[in-house]
Amino acid sequence: MKSDTTTTVLNFVLVLLAVSGVIFAILTFTRTREYRILTSTVNNDRAVLQQVESLVAQVEAYNKQVQSPELTRDLQPFTKPATK
Repeated sequence: MKSDTTTTVLNFVLVLLAVSGVIFAILTFTRTREYRILTSTVNNDRAVLQQVESLVAQVEAYNKQVQSPELTRDLQPFTKPATK
């Protein structure tokens, strides 16, 4: 090239783009890994929540048969209020 200044500027831009490409690749790798970990955690939490909801439904059905005031009081935080 004719100008050393132009060559220097273009080399600097090239290095800057290469470094930013490496940084973005590392960020993508770490965020993808974190997303996979969070996805498996969410799936496990959903399974536990389904088990708890099933247990609450079974206890509610039992409470309808037995009519226990203590059990009714204990179930209040888990029951959904009726919508209008």
